Amino acid sequence: MPDAEPLNLISIQPFYGGSHRAFIDGWVQHSQHQWEQIHLPARHWKWRMRQSAVFFSAQIDKLWLEGHRWDFIFTTDMLNAAEFRGLLTTPARNVPLCIYFHENQIAYPNRKTDPRDLHFAFTNLTSIMAADITWFNSEFNRSSLIHGLNEAAKHWPDYAPRELIESIPSRSTIVPPGIHVTSTPSGQVKKNTQAIHLVWAARWEHDKNPAGLLAILRKLDQHSIDFRLSVIGETFRQHPPEFDQIHSEFSTQIEHWGFQPDRDAYWNVLATADVFISTAQHEFYGLAVLEGLAAGLAAILPNRLAYPEIARRFQNTNNEIFLYEATDEFVSGLQDMVKRLPQIRARRNDTQNPPAALAARWSLRGPELDLTIKESLHGQEHNAV
Repeated sequence: MPDAEPLNLISIQPFYGGSHRAFIDGWVQHSQHQWEQIHLPARHWKWRMRQSAVFFSAQIDKLWLEGHRWDFIFTTDMLNAAEFRGLLTTPARNVPLCIYFHENQIAYPNRKTDPRDLHFAFTNLTSIMAADITWFNSEFNRSSLIHGLNEAAKHWPDYAPRELIESIPSRSTIVPPGIHVTSTPSGQVKKNTQAIHLVWAARWEHDKNPAGLLAILRKLDQHSIDFRLSVIGETFRQHPPEFDQIHSEFSTQIEHWGFQPDRDAYWNVLATADVFISTAQHEFYGLAVLEGLAAGLAAILPNRLAYPEIARRFQNTNNEIFLYEATDEFVSGLQDMVKRLPQIRARRNDTQNPPAALAARWSLRGPELDLTIKESLHGQEHNAV
């Protein structure tokens, strides 16, 4: 970003944890703008969507009266932006508001048998209407919100705001997040005589489809494919039973298991693997996939959700990505990679041609977002993909 007068920004985060925290921490750390931050703990998400507008409007009004001034207020989809602006009593209500959609509340998995609470999805819509700038992390996130709202509108009593729903693309921009890179590929890859090493990294919950992972691993065994396995990610005291089955049935193939204690340990797992695999049935973006690609891994991903966008973003680069529809396709894709394993390892070992996905690291992404927000302030359209 060229030298210029920095902006004064304030971040208000209703749910300061997970991908929300990673995003704002990464941007602020590598930003040339001046930031203030007010955050709430990442718990009770429904209460956050109900209550945070009250909390943050009071805080912003107080700071304004104390003399604080900002060029932009930055927040996320967990804030009811319409209520927030309506509750402000100072000229802070006129400060441009940028809202970042990490997820939406109409496509988020609902495992309960109770009907989905569409009030939260409608809050997403009114927040877009109230914001000056709206960013989505992926086209899948945006299009799934639009599709879900259109479906829900069929059941609303009357005066469904269909024109507002259809205006979402013109009111918003796709702005992919950055990633925290602990280390770049070091060239320390296992000897070519060792079996292909697969890494599955995600929250240990049903929406990441551990049943699909178990089915794939059993199919690999049926085809006598020699492989090593790391299953890592955020774990919970209660988790789907398929994880215990995987650990039992494939214990002799497991290299790493469970939550890694820190980022260095996590990246060390990636550094020893060959292929990042996913079985997810729900993913608004796929940060773990991007981290795997940045570590130099090939990837085998479902041909759904936000994954095709990642594949298109890095097609014709040194990041190899295979999209599959069904278990048999996964097996075929992996068999092909096994045949070419020496070349795959050589390519990820090529220090002269680092992985293209490293361009997503926050040290580069932060300045890009600085420019995007600054051009937005001047009414210029800038897609930071």
